[in-house]
Amino acid sequence: MRTGFAENLRFYFITDDQAPGTSPLQQAEIAIKAGATLVQYRNKHFSINDIPEVEAIRDACRRHFVPFVINDDVLLAKAVAADGVHLGQTDTPPSVARRILGASAIIGVSVSTPAELDAADLTPCNYIGSGPVYATGTKADAKAVIGLSGLGAVVEKAPLPVVAIGGVNAQNVADCMGHGAAGGAVISGITRAEAPAQAAVGFARACGARSRKFLSAWQDEFSLIDSLLPSLPMDESIVRVPPGDDAALLNRIAHPVATTDTQREFVHFRRSWQTMAELGQKAVEITFSDLAASYARPQALFVNLGIPRDMSEESIIELYRGIRQGLERHSACSGGGNISAAGELTIDLFAVGSGRSDIFPLRKNARPGDGVYVTGPLGLARAGLKCLETGDEAFPDLIHHFKHPKARFDAAQILAAHGVSCVMDMSDGLSGDAAHIAEASGLTIAFDAGQMPVDPQLARFFDKYGFPAHAFMFAGGEDYELLFTCLPEVFREIKRHLPSAFCVGRCHRRQRDYLIDLPADADSYRHGRLKG
Repeated sequence: MRTGFAENLRFYFITDDQAPGTSPLQQAEIAIKAGATLVQYRNKHFSINDIPEVEAIRDACRRHFVPFVINDDVLLAKAVAADGVHLGQTDTPPSVARRILGASAIIGVSVSTPAELDAADLTPCNYIGSGPVYATGTKADAKAVIGLSGLGAVVEKAPLPVVAIGGVNAQNVADCMGHGAAGGAVISGITRAEAPAQAAVGFARACGARSRKFLSAWQDEFSLIDSLLPSLPMDESIVRVPPGDDAALLNRIAHPVATTDTQREFVHFRRSWQTMAELGQKAVEITFSDLAASYARPQALFVNLGIPRDMSEESIIELYRGIRQGLERHSACSGGGNISAAGELTIDLFAVGSGRSDIFPLRKNARPGDGVYVTGPLGLARAGLKCLETGDEAFPDLIHHFKHPKARFDAAQILAAHGVSCVMDMSDGLSGDAAHIAEASGLTIAFDAGQMPVDPQLARFFDKYGFPAHAFMFAGGEDYELLFTCLPEVFREIKRHLPSAFCVGRCHRRQRDYLIDLPADADSYRHGRLKG
């Protein structure tokens, strides 16, 4: 059973467009503050004029890291960039919704009986809504009440977590959870209560959800900068004029090395996948990874931040706390940056490092006869991403590997000591990154998958999902290990100091293809490529 999504179903709030006295937005804000773990927008009289309110509810949910789904309407979910959709038995098929909304979308489906469960295609789904458990007045076309016994029968057979729907309130949600439901979906128990805020708190208490401070969106760029500057590490030996002026003045750096990187929401990450501090620290590590591959020591980092209006100032401060942790880990400092409003969260980074005088590794330095090697395990980050996309919490080490990559300065120091002159960091997968070396060096790389060890935790992941192990490792990105070439006798010496390193292939004189002996279906991610 995929249980990773279950916690999001504990306090499942559904908006009520017919409730007297409170609008759907006001209802959502009340529920979020009380501790709602998911919000569904339902409006049977929806018109295009309601879009601003839908977007406001979406933004409030994002600000508090609460998943936001749309009832029935897949195209509306797509239009407002909701986290997903909840579908009834006669709505859009889940497989179509998945194709439209993408791999990371939340897909829920209503199931009333074990027979409906057997007939449903649950492969694209994250959870099941089962009911009505009790009589409800907020859904005119509600089916016959299934009761707690009916709920239990669905839960017993369901391969996904189940949320109880229909007439659920603070007085009976514990009974639903006692029959196996992950939580309860509540509407009128809050929206039509005499005191909705008090009712929401009561429901949260009954289902074990925790209240939260309600956060406002950030407002002013300059006050935000004033809040962030004191949190950034400064070093006058590197940056003579620190952030605050139009530009930073750096002290002289021997053999300066510069690199850039970018992180885009919905391309590289989703805010729901990690804390903001984890996101900030990861952005630093992957930027510095290029410096590690260049045998350069990090000096200063500049960050340009594009912030959506749905983010709170508290979240932005937490993001910079992670950036600070990353800088301090590598004894680097902040050189400044810029902040602007944006449609989605964007983090553009520019790093300056100090290189070596004796060696600077290049992709074009591979030679026929060299072996091709990697400093550590491959495929873990991609598997961790798959776990986050599916809500599978059974592989915490893989998820950790995706969230917490490390720039391999330790390995770079060993490679430099042995005179390795062809190195690059691995962000796009083995086949894609090896192709860069082969093309730059004008040779062919022949892979030897039989020499590539499969990490034990990755092997368990492959067993569960049935992915072809080596093809997955070739295609996986964001490992941030170092890919390098050298003579086999040099590698034997390196292996003594770097036991995690292993051989992936050999360099040959140029043949028709840059890469040969690739496992079937091995590929790498490339930005801008359309997939069928």
